[in-house]
Amino acid sequence: MISKCDRDALNADENLIATDFPVRTPANRDRIVTATKLVVRNDANQPQHLITVLEDITERRESEKKILHMAQHDALTDLPNRVLLRDRLEHALAGTRRGDRCLAIFLLDLDRFKEVNDSLGHHIGDTLLKAVAERLRSFVRETATVARLGGDEFAIIDDVTDPLVEATSLAQRVQEALSAPFDLGDHQVIVGTSIGIAVAPGDGTDSDHLLKKADLALYRAKNDGRGTHRFFEPEMDRLMHARRDLERDLRSALVNGEFELYYQPLLDLKSNRISGCEALLRWHHPERGIVSPAEFISLAEETGLIVPIGEWVLRKACAEAATWPECIKIAVNLSPAQFASQQLVPVIVSALATSGIAPQRLELEVTESVMMHDTEATFALLAQLHELGIRIALDDFGTGYSSLSFLRKFPFDKIKIDRGFISELADEKEDSRAIVRSVVQLAVSLGKTTTAEGVETKELLELARAEGCTEVQGFHFSRPKPASEIAELLLARAEQFSSAA
Repeated sequence: MISKCDRDALNADENLIATDFPVRTPANRDRIVTATKLVVRNDANQPQHLITVLEDITERRESEKKILHMAQHDALTDLPNRVLLRDRLEHALAGTRRGDRCLAIFLLDLDRFKEVNDSLGHHIGDTLLKAVAERLRSFVRETATVARLGGDEFAIIDDVTDPLVEATSLAQRVQEALSAPFDLGDHQVIVGTSIGIAVAPGDGTDSDHLLKKADLALYRAKNDGRGTHRFFEPEMDRLMHARRDLERDLRSALVNGEFELYYQPLLDLKSNRISGCEALLRWHHPERGIVSPAEFISLAEETGLIVPIGEWVLRKACAEAATWPECIKIAVNLSPAQFASQQLVPVIVSALATSGIAPQRLELEVTESVMMHDTEATFALLAQLHELGIRIALDDFGTGYSSLSFLRKFPFDKIKIDRGFISELADEKEDSRAIVRSVVQLAVSLGKTTTAEGVETKELLELARAEGCTEVQGFHFSRPKPASEIAELLLARAEQFSSAA
């Protein structure tokens, strides 16, 4: 008796047929078997023999499933990766194209993740990412997709009936869940998340365009501050194009010589003399005129352009300071990216050697954010600079949360008190006055000097003097001036004191 399967093989046009089917063994184990059937024909092309070979392919199928899973899932968190997310997004968008439903896509970027990675190590960072994945899995619907796109970026796609209400609600729940502390062994870590949201079909039904729009919304959320969410708006597209144009122009600005340094004097309150000048960058855009540093410095930091720009500032400031009286210091701001560069010390040494100014005349201003990453390496770098004779100033003191520990650990020579505290001295705010007084007293006890930033009026000048500040800086004494004007000011002040003597 010939089985139907064999009869079909004999009657088929092909001579070789392979079929997979499940079987259950006498031991009650489920297996997958491939039956390969070869039809042997005579000279008249009639089937004479049928050869059947059975092969257990269970392990091969399991391996193929594992390989496919690995190709579509993140190795660390086992969440769907970008490949699977895009595939599911395409399938989900098919429903929105028919008008059956709305779909929201959320792009998430963890806040403060880099700080955790840098301070506690990559092992803790990886543990945190797995904990974030578990927390996200725990409260989204089974029909939703949670994916990890790489680094500290995650995504969620979910059906919504009322996009504004439901997407806002989910974003708020995500932010609430991820802002709660994570207990990671011996460490308790607090992060948060910024979220960008795009909705189909309102923002489009093409997967690539939808992801791009969610990414634009995420970029806006991150710029607006930590722990925020933003929906895509058409204006974001225009702003992103403007940002790309600005980046392109910024890259050419250094080559085309469009940067200039202005200098704002520092006034010593004891001698009433100019003790130094801070170098401040100005960009003369060929079409837009002067572009504010507030508009392009953050972009330079994001793109890494701050490193070559910072080197130019350092070399130019030292060269121009070489024409000033030797008693005048030159203060230059350093960014975290410059600290991360391996070339910082060689560049500084080269700038000093080329300009011929003494290391003691160079004052490098750093903010607390510089100390937040890889503190041991930062301490070693600051100590190396200090040993060269270079002065180190802690800028915008009071805007971070670990200032006192920084002062005791790192080799600072000066504390620059943030303008926010100084401006409130005139308002007789006791908290600000107490902070300024405490900082000055601490500086004196540690043998450091203090500069009051943002002294815009005579009243603030006298209040800073009364609180014991060493120096002041602000519009009351002088606005930032180009190199030619600052040279004239320094000469005039020198002649004034010379004649008075």
